[in-house]
Amino acid sequence: MTIDPTTTPGFINDRKHVFHSWSAQGTLNPVEIVSGKGSYFTDASGKKYLDFSSQLVNLNLGHQHPKLIAAIQEQAARLCTIAPAFANDARSEAARLISELAPGDLNMVFFTNGGAEAAENAVRMSKLHTGRHKILTMYRSYHGSTAGAIALTGDPRRWPNETGASGAVKFWGPYAYRSAFHSSNEAEECQRALQHLEDVLMVEGPHTVAMIGLETVVGTNGILVPPAGYLQGVRDLCDRYGIVMMCDEVMAGFGRCGEWFAVNKWGVTPDLICFAKGVNSGYVPLGGVIISQKIADTFKDRVYPGGLTYSGHPLACAAAVASINIFKEEKTVENARMLGETVIGPELEKLKAKHPSVGDVRGIGVFWAIELVRNRETRKPLVPFNAAGADAKPMLDFAAECKKRGLWPFTHFNRTHVVPPCNASPDEVREGIAIIDEALTIADSFYEG
Repeated sequence: MTIDPTTTPGFINDRKHVFHSWSAQGTLNPVEIVSGKGSYFTDASGKKYLDFSSQLVNLNLGHQHPKLIAAIQEQAARLCTIAPAFANDARSEAARLISELAPGDLNMVFFTNGGAEAAENAVRMSKLHTGRHKILTMYRSYHGSTAGAIALTGDPRRWPNETGASGAVKFWGPYAYRSAFHSSNEAEECQRALQHLEDVLMVEGPHTVAMIGLETVVGTNGILVPPAGYLQGVRDLCDRYGIVMMCDEVMAGFGRCGEWFAVNKWGVTPDLICFAKGVNSGYVPLGGVIISQKIADTFKDRVYPGGLTYSGHPLACAAAVASINIFKEEKTVENARMLGETVIGPELEKLKAKHPSVGDVRGIGVFWAIELVRNRETRKPLVPFNAAGADAKPMLDFAAECKKRGLWPFTHFNRTHVVPPCNASPDEVREGIAIIDEALTIADSFYEG
């Protein structure tokens, strides 16, 4: 018997009582999800989807991993919660494991409930550590939706949430396909982007800048992999001017880029790393800041003026401990790296050769973007920046075709991202890319070149 998904109690009560994020409430028709397993989830009508979004790029171990569920159940049976002022074995073990994975002397962890709170506290730490007030972050970035984190964000979600004078200053990061610096290659893009950042520091006054914060690999705003030498160049500028370097790895960390932390790919050690999402696949909300010894020592005898009721929640930390151990036992980081190098990268290059609407493909690990265009020569985007309404139709049609064929995509502006779970199999990834291949005929139909 076919179930009408709009008649279930879950859907009806959602529409009556749930206020959804980033949405006009009257336009919504949410799909009710009732179960998940591995790289797939199932809706109330029984339709199964391959999760090529990892939900919000957080489900690094996929749906319902049995060892992760068991760890949460075991912790819940023993101790569900305890205030952050106490020591707790789940919390301290999670901190130890995370610190051991982090580069350099990033030896301490301040736990939060998610990535936005991590960014907020990184700002607070850097300002108090340096005695300065400005924070530099990139255009085409996302750091969270709380008041401070949205001020750091460099995409249109910031516009209706501007808070006035915040000390946040934006700069252009490297993006070779759409260079703000008119570069002709990656090396030139790196050099010009670093010169631009130094120029911004000059006119802002480096002595006023507490922190330069950047997503190691830009996530939602394009999967922008930094060119060789860029992160080291930022590190050098921070060292020269006494500025804290923060790398936001909320999306990029914990296997997503084929490394425990994406910075490891370039051998760079920041002063702070923000994490969340993949640390425990979001089974229980958890985020945090990994802190260098130098910054931690600032608060050895000085009170750190920040805290959260659920900082280091035992259930979330037990999930993080289990997740890290699963990653090690099942070689999940290695699997993500292999998928990027031998499956996703080569298969996306085939799509680029086949479909005129594919302007660029780029990525690392299981963190990839397909950038869609109306004209390859001019690189005119398939839909405009921040498209809405009728302007967004080509991408909406493309996404609808993916869903019709059983793939749940991650789309943003004129891109679709290939971000399956880090433990997906090669066959599952090929299945998803084959569906994208079919759906790209929709994008091709809008091609003007």
